[in-house]
Amino acid sequence: MDTAAAESRNPGMAPDPSSHRLMPRFLVIVLSLAGLVIALQFVQGLQTIVGPVFLGLNLVIIAYPLQAWLIRQGVHRFLGATVTVAVVVVVLLVFMALVLWSASELVLALPQYAQQFNEIYNSMITWVGSFGVTPDMMLEQLSGLNMSTVVSTATGIVTALLSNVTAILGLLATVVMTVFFLAMDSVAVDRRMALLNTAKYELGTALSAFAEGVGRYWIVTTVFGLIVAVLDVAALAIIGVPMIWVWGVLSFLTNYIPNVGFIIGMVPPALLGLVEGGWGAFIAVIAAYSVLNFVIQAVIQPKFTGESVGVIPTVSFLSLLFWAWILGPLGAILALPATLLLKAIMIDADPQSRWINSFIASDLKGLEARMAKARADTGDSAGTAGTAATAAPAGPGDPSAGAVAAPAEPVESPASQAAGEATVASGTPGHSGTGQAEPAGRRRESGEAQGH
Repeated sequence: MDTAAAESRNPGMAPDPSSHRLMPRFLVIVLSLAGLVIALQFVQGLQTIVGPVFLGLNLVIIAYPLQAWLIRQGVHRFLGATVTVAVVVVVLLVFMALVLWSASELVLALPQYAQQFNEIYNSMITWVGSFGVTPDMMLEQLSGLNMSTVVSTATGIVTALLSNVTAILGLLATVVMTVFFLAMDSVAVDRRMALLNTAKYELGTALSAFAEGVGRYWIVTTVFGLIVAVLDVAALAIIGVPMIWVWGVLSFLTNYIPNVGFIIGMVPPALLGLVEGGWGAFIAVIAAYSVLNFVIQAVIQPKFTGESVGVIPTVSFLSLLFWAWILGPLGAILALPATLLLKAIMIDADPQSRWINSFIASDLKGLEARMAKARADTGDSAGTAGTAATAAPAGPGDPSAGAVAAPAEPVESPASQAAGEATVASGTPGHSGTGQAEPAGRRRESGEAQGH
C-alpha cells in the first residue's frame, strides 16, 4: 500500500528501496556485529574441538584424490576410505615425530650455550655504552633480564610442551577420529555435491572450488617447504651453524605458517650462528633465509598455487592474527584455509556479495575474465530476448514464415460469407449440427465427397 501510494503521488519516480526495510540500517549493522561477537566467543570457547576437527577436514581434502583413485581402480569404497585414513595417520605420526625430535634436541642443546649468550649480552651493553649510555642506565632498564634466565625459560617452555602428553595425544586422537568419520562419509561425496548443486548451485560451486584450492594449497606448500628446508640446511652447513638438521625441520614446519613462518624458523639458527661464528654468521644466516624464502615463496610458489590462496597478502596476515586468537596456535596453521572457507560460503556463494572480491581477491586477472564472461552472457541473453520480442511477422514470400509466425486463419470474402449463410439457412450438408457454419476447409472436403 505504501509503495502504491508513493507511486501514485510520484508517477515519474522509482520507489525508494529503503521503504521496504523492516529495520533501519544502523540497527541491522549493530545486531549483525553483536551476533558475530557471540559466534566468535562460542568458537573460541570450543577451540580445542573446532581446531582439530577443521584440521581433520583439511587432511581429508588432501587425501581424497588418493581415495578417488583407489575407487577408480576397482577397490571397494570403504576399503579405499580405510587406506586413506591409514595414510593420513602415518603422515600425522611422522610430523609429530619430527616435532618431538627437534624439540628434544633444543632442550638438550640450549643449556650448553647459556655462558656464550651471557657474554654476548655483556658485549652488547658495552657497545651501547660507547654511544653515551652508561652501563648503570642499561642495567637499570634491563635489571630483570638475564640471558641465563631467558635460556632456562625457553627450555622450560619446550619441556612443558613435551611433558604435556595428554594434550598432544588428545589433539592427535581428535584429528584421527575426525579423519576416520569424514573419510567414511566421503564415499558418497559426489552424490551429495550433485544434490547440493541441484538445490543450491552457487554454494555447491563455491565449496567445490574451495576444496580444490585448499588441496592444491597444502600440496604446493608442502613441496616448496621441503625445497626451502633443504636449501636452508645447505646454507647453514656452508655458514657453519651447528644442528643444521634441527633447523631444517623447524624451517619446514614453520613454512605452514603464512607470512611470518620463516621469521620464526630463522631466529633460533641466527642466534646460534651468533654464538658460534659471531656477527658475520648471524648476518649471513639472516641474509640466506631472507633471500631463499623471498625468491621461492614470494616469486616462484605463487605461480604454482594460482588461485588456491585466493586473498591478498594483507588479508592473509590479518587472518593469521585473527585465527591464532580464535583457535590458538593451531589457528596460525589453519588461518588461510579457514579464511577461504568463510570466503566461499559468505562471498563466493552469494552473487550480491561478490563485489567484496574486488578488494580481497589475489587473482585479479581471473576475476576480470569471469566478470567479462558474465557480462557477455548477460548481453547475449538480453540481445536474444530483444530480438525475439521485436521480430516482425514474415511476408508471404518468406520461406521461414511457417517457422516464425503462426499461420493466419483464412479470411473469406463477403461473397463466400453470404454463400455460407445461405447454405446454413437452406439446410445443405454444410450445416453443422449445432446450427453454426462449418469451416471452409471442411465444406470443400464435403463438396468433393459429394462430387465423387
